[in-house]
Parts: sequence; structure tokens; C-alpha cells
Amino acid sequence: MKHQYKPLILLCLVFLTVGSMFCMNDILLPSLIQYFSLNYTQATMIQFSFYLTYIIFPLPIAWMIHRHGYRVSLLVALITCSLGCMLFIPARFFDSYLFVLMAIFTLSTGITVINVAANPFITLLGDKEGAHIRMNFVQVFSRIGYAATPLVATALIYKNSGEIRFHFPYMLLAVAILTIAVLIYFSKMPSLKAAKEDSFSIPGLFRESIRHRHLFFGVIAMFFYVGAEACTAGFFIPYLKEVVGLSETEAAKYLTLYYILAATMGLTAVFILRIVRAHKLVGFYGIIMIICYLVVISLETGYNEYILASLGLFLSIMFPTVFSLAIEDIGAFAGKGSALLNFAIVGGSVFPPIQGMIADKFGVQLSYIVPFFCFVVITLYAFFFTRTPLMNRNRSI
Repeated sequence: MKHQYKPLILLCLVFLTVGSMFCMNDILLPSLIQYFSLNYTQATMIQFSFYLTYIIFPLPIAWMIHRHGYRVSLLVALITCSLGCMLFIPARFFDSYLFVLMAIFTLSTGITVINVAANPFITLLGDKEGAHIRMNFVQVFSRIGYAATPLVATALIYKNSGEIRFHFPYMLLAVAILTIAVLIYFSKMPSLKAAKEDSFSIPGLFRESIRHRHLFFGVIAMFFYVGAEACTAGFFIPYLKEVVGLSETEAAKYLTLYYILAATMGLTAVFILRIVRAHKLVGFYGIIMIICYLVVISLETGYNEYILASLGLFLSIMFPTVFSLAIEDIGAFAGKGSALLNFAIVGGSVFPPIQGMIADKFGVQLSYIVPFFCFVVITLYAFFFTRTPLMNRNRSI
């Protein structure tokens, strides 16, 4: 199998920073609660601002990729991400939470471009037979970014004097992202373009998706999944502080464990899926997560921090597996079905504010009822609304 290794290495660096930028939301939320004296509902505007871009920009981004190609789109994305990171400096200078939200929205716009452009670009950097290997290899670096960020970012934000420097990790990220952009600009990365597609409208997509029952319900499941993931990670540190009584630094260690377990299972699932059907794996893992959420919500076992961290094991397989289940056997509609599933990522902006309102009124512990409910929906999808309902499948694993 042939791979274009030099551009792939650059894309690995891109996804390393993407993983860090995603994880920074989970570190930023508790630090801003303390710095700006926010309640939980106000703090969840971080996730709202971050995920809102997925319903606004996919179509303009698709136009940009078709018009200017992947390389130019990636450069625009990296510059946008860097600008978003740098906006944290005036946010800190003026002590403005509004500036923080503007910075997050700008940053997320760049990440959205990367997510839309980079994955198909990776598949083109070599022969078709090696596409899945390239995809999995590059995505590992995103997981590394997730796992490395909690401890590093917490150490950078919280000084021994008690000062909160929420802008400081973003200053370093801005430098790293600009460096990668310069390397891509001066590299010989090919300037490929996506194949030309027919124009489409959002209402038209939804109308056509109803013809594919498992896709229609898969979009709903994806909407609830992204919401559950944003809620679980976003309130991870507040839960450990409020319920378990840990400090920010101690809580960050368990968030690191959460992402390490997610990365480990993400790699292991490649082998598990060879012997267990995808819909059953999602369903079984969903049941385990429902039980874990019930324990986290209703009990204080003395091991709640480990139970919360263990959720990373089962969350990690959900996005790619639900995605593939939803577009299974839909033929030429697969491209448009993928677009619908990308729109469903906006679930990350819907559910955290609901969890924040529950946390403000009833406490963080009970607020985990939100991701619990999300996984009830996902588990029902896995067992009854995938390509063929469970009762019609043969009984082999």
C-alpha cells in the first residue's frame, strides 16, 4: 500500500492540536466558573458557542473546499483557529466573558473546517486500500491531544499564587497552530479538490433521509450522542470537585485517565468489531453506560471518580460506529447522509445548557441525568432502529 507520508505527518500534527482544542473546553469551564463567578448555566455557553458552528458552516465550508481545494481550506482553518486562540488575550485583558465566547466560536469555526476537509483529504493521500489505515493512524494523534491536555493545561492555568491564567494555554496553542500552518504553506502538500456534487438544501436532505429509516434515526442518535459526550466531559471536573471533593489538579488526573481509556478502547474496538456486530456493541456499551450514569447520579461509592473515568472506555466507540451504522447500505445518498450526521453534531450545543440549569437548581450530581437520558435513546437506536431491527437479525454475535 502506498501512502504520502510527508503530508500525512503534517495532518497528524493538525489533529494533535485539534484534540487539545476540544479537550480545553473541559478544562476551561471550571476555571471560568471560578474566574468570572459564573453559574453552571452561564458556563455551558462555552459548549453552546463551540458546537453551534456545526449547524451554521458545513455548507459554506463545502463550497470553499470545492472551490479552492483541501490545502487552501486547511490553511484557512489553521489561521482561523490561531485567531480564535489569540482572542483569549483581549478576553483576559478586558476580563470579558463575551470575548471568551467569541474566541471559542472563532476557534470552533476553524476546527469545523478541519473536520469537514481533513478526513476526506486523508483518504486521497495514497491508494484506496490504505485509506482506513491512514484514517485510524491520524485519529490516534487526536486522542493523544485529548489525553495530554488535562494535566498540562491545568498546570498552565492555575498558578501557585491562586491566579487563574485561562488565556495562557491558548497563547501556546496559537503559536503551535501558526507553526503548523507555515509548514503546510511551504510544504509540497498536494492541492486536491473534492469531486463535484449536486447542490442540496437542508430541508431536502431531511425529506430524503426519511426514505432511509436507519439513517433518519441515526441522525437523531448522533444528535443525542454528541450532547452526551459534551455533557459528560464538560461537567467531569465540576462533578469531582463538588461531589467527590477533589481539587482541580486531582480532578484533571482522572480526566486524563478518561481520555487514555477512550484512546485505548478506540484502538481495541478495531479488533472487537471483527467478532461483535456493530449495532450490538453500541447497544451493550450503551447499557453499561446507563448503569454507570445511574451509579454516578444516585450513589457515593468511594469509587465514583473511577466510574466516571470508565465512561471514556465506552464513549470512545460511539461516534464512528453510530456514524457507520447510519450510512450503511444507503448507496449514492451516503455523501448527503454524512452531511446530515455532521449537522447532528449541534447536539453538543443543546444539551450542556440543560445540564447546567439542572446543576444550578439541583446540583452537579443529579445533572448527569441528561447524558443518562441521551444514552437511553442511543441504546434504543442500536437495538431497534439500525439497518434491520434486532428481532429480524440472526442470533449470531
